[in-house]
Amino acid sequence: MPPTLASLVHHSALKLAVRAGGDRLDVPVRWAHVSELADPVPYMEGGELLLITALKLDAEDPEAMRRYVKRLAGAGVVGLGFAVGVNYEEIPKALVDAAEEEGLPLLEVPRRTPFLAISKEVSAAIAADQYRAVTAGFAAQRELTRQALTDGPEGLLAALASQVDGWAALYDASGAVVAAAPEWAERRAARLTADVERLRERPVPASAVVGGPEHTDHDDRVELHSLGTGRRPRAALAVGTASALGTAERYAVHSAIALLTLTTERSRSLQAAEQRIGVAVLRMLLAGEPDHARAVAGELYGGLLDAPFRVLVAEPASVRGHADASSRGPGSADRAKDTLGALAEVVESAAARSGETVLVVPEGERLVALAADEGAAAAAVASYAAALEDARVSGAEGEEDELIVGLSGPAGPIAAAAAYKQAEQALSVARRRGRVLVEHEQLAAGSVLPLLADDAVKAFADGLLRALHEHDATGRGDLVASLRAWLSRHGQWDAAAADLGVHRHTLRYRMRRVEEILGRSLDDPDVRMELWLALKATAPE
Repeated sequence: MPPTLASLVHHSALKLAVRAGGDRLDVPVRWAHVSELADPVPYMEGGELLLITALKLDAEDPEAMRRYVKRLAGAGVVGLGFAVGVNYEEIPKALVDAAEEEGLPLLEVPRRTPFLAISKEVSAAIAADQYRAVTAGFAAQRELTRQALTDGPEGLLAALASQVDGWAALYDASGAVVAAAPEWAERRAARLTADVERLRERPVPASAVVGGPEHTDHDDRVELHSLGTGRRPRAALAVGTASALGTAERYAVHSAIALLTLTTERSRSLQAAEQRIGVAVLRMLLAGEPDHARAVAGELYGGLLDAPFRVLVAEPASVRGHADASSRGPGSADRAKDTLGALAEVVESAAARSGETVLVVPEGERLVALAADEGAAAAAVASYAAALEDARVSGAEGEEDELIVGLSGPAGPIAAAAAYKQAEQALSVARRRGRVLVEHEQLAAGSVLPLLADDAVKAFADGLLRALHEHDATGRGDLVASLRAWLSRHGQWDAAAADLGVHRHTLRYRMRRVEEILGRSLDDPDVRMELWLALKATAPE
């Protein structure tokens, strides 16, 4: 512990006597300072024991002493040492009364005790306390390292909780609690998810202090620290204690941050190696070589290929219509990278929590992933996309680019190329419809008509039907409506004529005029199909 006024009073060599404020001697002393200024407050930082001889003070004036003592107490001075036998044979009553009134401890320093002896004792005690804290910090570091090596993050958190006499929790990149110690702290840590999310938005390293009943239903003081070495944190550490951390506890927390960073942040070389294997596996699957893909995947990705999986293809919205990242605005490349990085974290974190295997491969300005069908990773992507949709609807804007995701139907290694094509088709539809996520199965279950909203399709339809619309505009016949009725009735003359309210010979004449104007035969099924789609694409909404 740091020195206190009580420890100085009890020091046999100093011979200090208490003259006022005897009930406040347990306060720590940060330093012992000598000043004979009438107003030393501008040079105080708080926590000092001020030593004086009253050389320049009117120590017998009660009003002057009340003002003097009040200013000292307001500046955080923890005690006043008065040397007797120098300017005054005893401490003036005015100063004693003022100290009692303000509750400021007043110590009498005998003439044979130099101020230097008090300063040396305070300095030595502070140094000893710091040495004890450093020694305890190194001991804590050794224990935390041992626990990290033998029991992993769980053992490290247990050791850290013991060191700080509180609790500790580890969060993954998505803000979910991975581990906590003691066990009862998991529920308390889960209530800080929103604070962890806010911390993740700040550059690494970052920290924050939260606490109070609004967070934990307890009066804990909780420190949050981001973990990682990249632009985005890969994890976060929470440390809850009843009060602010001391020096030894601070050493322990800093050691835990370093060790957990090493534990959660895989080396760049290992990441690069795994990514190269993932790229190779993906290329072999898409090339129709599932056996070779299995051989390369080994234990790293082999389990993923033994069950149905889905292929995910994702792009930032900004890649549309740009040949490369340099053609976009300043910072767009970084935003696009952050967008795909955030999605990769969602996929990998969900897979890690559920024990699934997932393959995530950056592909230029795309992200390609293989995830187990009906697994946690695929579900996490759907939830993440829904949250982005909600944020878009509410008008909330982030620093990241908008995301577009296409998801294939379930497939196996043999059908990986087809699944990749499905994901690309779903991605194209998602971009056209302004959606974050579209699943290929939704396209098969829905209608083809929404796809006709594409500008290119509308342009084709307008061009195909323009001559018919121009003819009708002259008032010489209703060829467009006649064509629509005839096609809707599958070429049945009587039924179509009845719908139009004309004679079937009139309808036959109109269809011959359609063929003459378009230069196409309505006997050709491809022509009928194109005309029907064109009519649907240009139909009023």
